Amino acid sequence: MAAARRSFAELSTGAIVILVALGFLAYALINTGRSSTTGGIRLSAQFSNIGTVATGGDVRVAGVKVGSVTGVRIDPQSYMAILDFTVRSDIKLPTDSSAVISTGGLLGTSFVSLAPGGADKDLQDGGTITITQSATNLEDLLGKFIFNVGSLADATQKSLRERGAAPQ
Repeated sequence: MAAARRSFAELSTGAIVILVALGFLAYALINTGRSSTTGGIRLSAQFSNIGTVATGGDVRVAGVKVGSVTGVRIDPQSYMAILDFTVRSDIKLPTDSSAVISTGGLLGTSFVSLAPGGADKDLQDGGTITITQSATNLEDLLGKFIFNVGSLADATQKSLRERGAAPQ
C-alpha cells in the first residue's frame, strides 16, 4: 500500500513538472519574434556587411531601444544587404541621420545604432537612411593587426641591420 502511494506521488509530481514545462514552451513559442515596439515608421538602410543582425534585432538611439529589425534581404544588383526596420513614431529622425551596425561588447549581440543628424526635414514612413557604416569583422581586424606588427618587426630589423647594430 505504501509503495502504491509513493508511486502515485511520484507520478503526479512528474505530471506537474511536465505541465509547467509545456506552459513555458507555449509561452516562448507565442512570444518568439515579438517586439515591444509596435507600429512606428518603416525605414531601410543598405550595408556591405550586417554581421549577425537578424530579424527581430534591436534598433537603438543613444543605446535606448526604439525599434526592431523587420527584414533582411540582399540587393541583387549591388549585392549589398538591406535592413528593413521600424522606429517608434515619436522618434523624429532627420534625413541626414546615420545607421551603424554595432555590437554590445566582444561577444554581445549585434544591433542597429541610429545617430540623428541635423537636417530640417525628417525621414518619413518608407524612407531610407543613406549614411551607413557596416559591421566590423573582429577576425579581419586581428589579421590586420598581426600583419602590421610583423611588418613593423621586419622594418625594425632591416633598419638595425643597415646601421650595423643588429647581430647577423
